[in-house]
Amino acid sequence: MAVRAAVLPAIGAPLEITGIELPDPGPGQVRVRLAAAGVCHSDLSLSDGTMRVPVPAVLGHEGAGTVVAVGEGVTGLAPGAPVVLNWAPSCGSCHACTLGEVWLCANALNGAADVYARTADGTELHPGLNVAAFAEETVVPASCVLPLPDGVPLTDAALLGCAVLTGFGAVHHSARVQPGETVAVFGVGGVGLATLQAARIAGAARIVAVDVSPGKEDLARGAGATDYVLASENTAREIRALTGKQGVDVAVECVGRAVSIRAAWESTRRGGRTTVVGIGGKDEQVTFNALEIFHWGRTLSGCVYGNCDPARDLPVLAEHVRAGRLDLGALVTERIGLDGIPAAFDNMLAGKGGRALVVF
Repeated sequence: MAVRAAVLPAIGAPLEITGIELPDPGPGQVRVRLAAAGVCHSDLSLSDGTMRVPVPAVLGHEGAGTVVAVGEGVTGLAPGAPVVLNWAPSCGSCHACTLGEVWLCANALNGAADVYARTADGTELHPGLNVAAFAEETVVPASCVLPLPDGVPLTDAALLGCAVLTGFGAVHHSARVQPGETVAVFGVGGVGLATLQAARIAGAARIVAVDVSPGKEDLARGAGATDYVLASENTAREIRALTGKQGVDVAVECVGRAVSIRAAWESTRRGGRTTVVGIGGKDEQVTFNALEIFHWGRTLSGCVYGNCDPARDLPVLAEHVRAGRLDLGALVTERIGLDGIPAAFDNMLAGKGGRALVVF
């Protein structure tokens, strides 16, 4: 069956909106009609080679939709069921999984090397980060599908698949923000906006948003920021001034650039925690001297997928949505069609917007 999709023909090449031939689901597979897909900066990182992906590929890893058909052996899912795509399914048996660190599963991305569809001329296509959400429909392993809890709008639920899990987990699982603590969030994109909301939910007393764009201040304050700082060489000094010259208890970096990681570190109080969520390139080198590591006593940690277990955390997020504590719509700055994805990539390169949502 032919469906339209955004195909990445080669690393660094423009996306092509074209028809692809999608097979029926085989054993253990599920076919999903997409309701929406978020355009994440990680998709841009895949397209430009910052993160490796077999090509040609259909990108898109943050999506939600409705089950159309299931293959042999699939249980617990039926046509018509609303679902969220899980781009990093854990295998349950590797070393990380046995430790309960499913977000570090060694086999989570094995499916990205599979051939899941073909172009009209027969060219084999890979499913990006397993799920190929930049398409009207997709076929994925059943492990890449999570039932959508009641009370969450299907279109907005796409954001639960990456941005919200990452931001929520960075605050609650990695940094472990406590009520009354102070937090700085570097980068007011989709993940940054989710992180700001998560810090508010955690009961942070002061939440400082940092970004290069003055136009994002309203977005940040709407998500929970109490203060807004334009990124500059004085960022750390400004944040310390807002916190009694101490620095924040927690800084969360959502950009993936050496300069912002360093600024987040310097904005954190002595003994505080700095969590890096942003995905940077190998050329982004961050340096520290041995004395400052000893003197400041800070903790610097990476954070993969919010250190989340999607099966465990999705119901928790859904409850926050139902209770009005988490506003998924506030993360979306632009609603586009499939043809708008290339322009959304351009906006990300220019540092504009929060999260573009592709609505099918």
